[in-house]
Amino acid sequence: MRIEEIKEKLIYGISTRTKNIDEMNPQTAKIGAIWQKFYQTVECVEKVYGVYYNYESDANGEFDVLAGYETSNEKLESVKIEKGKYLVFHKTYEENNDNSTVQAIIETWGKIWEYFSNENSQYKRAYKTDFEYYKNQNEIEIYISIQ
Repeated sequence: MRIEEIKEKLIYGISTRTKNIDEMNPQTAKIGAIWQKFYQTVECVEKVYGVYYNYESDANGEFDVLAGYETSNEKLESVKIEKGKYLVFHKTYEENNDNSTVQAIIETWGKIWEYFSNENSQYKRAYKTDFEYYKNQNEIEIYISIQ
């Protein structure tokens, strides 16, 4: 983990509103579908992001998720990653396939939830904007906004 100061940036893509409990059930999960739609809509993408925003409350409330990228596109929705301090969780994974990517994301979010559920954690979540940044086909960084 590391702390990083992020400048404001716009991300363009496809979004949905969901909550964590719904994402645990394949019949109510929505995030996978927006990623699938995003990759069907956009050609050859670099600097891919998954942005979490419009938090209703905390990890138990509803929030919006946008699968997107930095290139301006009037046909897609946009969201602003807010400037501020972020705690960055990094994960490198070996294989280049959908299962290894999904597993890396799940493992990293597990570490994030574990860290922030500890009352003695040095940092507290701000629930402003959080985002996944896919650095390449084998590396992800998840940025969590902190107070």
